Amino acid sequence: MNTSVIVTGFGVTAPNGLGTRDYWSATLAGRSGIDRVSRFDAGRYPSRLAGEVSAFVAADHLPSRLLPQTDHMTRLALVAADLALADANVSSGDADSYGMGVVTASSAGGFEFGQRELQNLWRHGSRHVSAYQSFAWFYAVNTGQISIRHGLRGPSGVVVTDQAGGLDTVAQARRLIRKGTGLVLAGGVDGSICPWGWVAQMAGGRLSRCDDPRLAYLPFDARAAGHVPGEGGAILVLEDAEAAARRGAGPGYGEIAGYGTAFDPRPGSGGAPALPRAMELAVRDAGLSPGDIDVVFADGAAVPALDRIEADAITAMFGAGRVPVTVPKTMTGRLYAGGAALDLATALLCLRDGVIPPTINVTPEAAYGLDLVTRRPRTAPVRTALIVARGEGGFNSAMVVRRPDDE
Repeated sequence: MNTSVIVTGFGVTAPNGLGTRDYWSATLAGRSGIDRVSRFDAGRYPSRLAGEVSAFVAADHLPSRLLPQTDHMTRLALVAADLALADANVSSGDADSYGMGVVTASSAGGFEFGQRELQNLWRHGSRHVSAYQSFAWFYAVNTGQISIRHGLRGPSGVVVTDQAGGLDTVAQARRLIRKGTGLVLAGGVDGSICPWGWVAQMAGGRLSRCDDPRLAYLPFDARAAGHVPGEGGAILVLEDAEAAARRGAGPGYGEIAGYGTAFDPRPGSGGAPALPRAMELAVRDAGLSPGDIDVVFADGAAVPALDRIEADAITAMFGAGRVPVTVPKTMTGRLYAGGAALDLATALLCLRDGVIPPTINVTPEAAYGLDLVTRRPRTAPVRTALIVARGEGGFNSAMVVRRPDDE
């Protein structure tokens, strides 16, 4: 029998809330963190809105020695990891350091840090480039810095699958725990809200050009015209359920019950989208049937063609309007490697409290056939949740989480 892997804690750094309590309160209240970009002057660009973690002051949370060597997104990741370990009541001295690992997701690396040092190189010469540039830009830097800060020397790694990465890291953590690693920090925190990163995001052709925060990101809406990018995400603590119980951690927030992943066919090949396959695999891996799923946390691309693919996958599995669907990232923007990890944390809070957070600002397009939770939270007996994530380039992942008393 496979080892039961549970989430015993997590930390959130999100545009609408720093820390789990503030984030969850804002999410249930429908408060958005999307606004005009403040981290640089975006006035010259066609897209000018983002979800920024505006309340975050790194010096309030991290030692001064870390600030010169870290990008903004790594600082957010370090704080999320600190919050996660505290939430799980874990200290780096509690266990063998070689029995605890870190797996994070990435899509960009430290773009803001890299841009600054490249500008120093161009303007002032090589002697003015920070030595920390050698790793601060790197896509694996969050894993490294979290590992160093907490002395976690066990099996670790990084996954680069864009928005799907937050689920893929948790799946990798589950594999590591089933192979004997005692505890793994997993998830994703991302952000590249700087001119260099902004241009790279715009090149994908999916950024909304709307200047109204209420209308800029509208998945499954007839007015959908792209997404708003954001920064932040979540880091989760995963453990073997029996080991967690022995140390007095209790049942945790929920079990990672199922996972599936599938890759889209080459564009133009005529192959069918792979998202339905990923969803089917996740539900099957959990030992469930579609009727056992109580809510779907959708990817919500807000690109009509992609919304159609996702809506068709959901209605094919569950039937039209047969399962509640929500996209709480309408309050944060798409956080790339941090997005699915935050959705997973949100789903676990949904299981804990029996309340489905809303998809704000959206008027559902009836043709999609979805029971989209909008305007206000919906109270419901939620035992299981399916989280769906897609990364640009063909990545599709899905994960089922189950409430502790239903394991």
